[in-house]
Amino acid sequence: MSELFNIIKGRRSVRTFDEKPVSAEDRAKLEEYIGTISNPFGIPVSLVLLDAKEHGLSSPVLTGESLYVAGRVSDGPYACEAYGYSLEKLVLYAWSLGIGTTWIGGTMKREVFEKAVGLDEGELMPCVSPLGYPAKRMSVREVMMRKGVGADNRMSADRFFFDGAWERPFASGSDPRLYEVIEMLRWAPSAVNKQPWRIIAADGCYNFFLKHDKGYVSAKMGDLQKVDMGIALCHFVSGLEDQNRDPEVFVSDPGITVPENVEYIATVRAH
Repeated sequence: MSELFNIIKGRRSVRTFDEKPVSAEDRAKLEEYIGTISNPFGIPVSLVLLDAKEHGLSSPVLTGESLYVAGRVSDGPYACEAYGYSLEKLVLYAWSLGIGTTWIGGTMKREVFEKAVGLDEGELMPCVSPLGYPAKRMSVREVMMRKGVGADNRMSADRFFFDGAWERPFASGSDPRLYEVIEMLRWAPSAVNKQPWRIIAADGCYNFFLKHDKGYVSAKMGDLQKVDMGIALCHFVSGLEDQNRDPEVFVSDPGITVPENVEYIATVRAH
């Protein structure tokens, strides 16, 4: 398995940090990497590192954190997908440095984070994440939270990856390399571990759909499940890139029949 696969499979959400500040060397690496991040929608996402004490930032579900990453994106079509894609790029890079993260959308004083990030009218800040070194042991609260959302569980691929039509299971045996990419997608994080992505492979393309659940849309956050779709696309596209398959992402609804609560998002073609 590739290094990227091991990073994705090995990563977990971290809510208990060892209180040691992120080193100047690692912080510089994070800052430099942020400057390289782009997303396939071509939508600018401004990510910034914020010192918790300096800005009065905290979350009741975290302990020991001293640094956060937050961002801004202009509200509009594909803003949330672009945000999810861009921030997940940083999340995966941070884990490669031994730095833990967790996606936070609601369990924080949002107005304090919005002020710290400089959010303007017409912009969204869907989520933030702490950045820090994981503690040797999780807090009891973190253990209970992980059990509550089934954080270590993921749907089997036949429940979200289909062949040509809705809910027709996809057989990846004809393309063994694709199995690894699907696994990278399978382990993508999502709000309350809902895993709302559904992919239908057809005509050499992989069409991404969102299976909506209630309660994930607000004026302040945008659509958190569309953020999840950006995360999923990040894993899938990064997996294809890791195999030098030159993926192309575009928006062109293939007209595949799906249930009413399912929305087309984007298509990936692997060359």
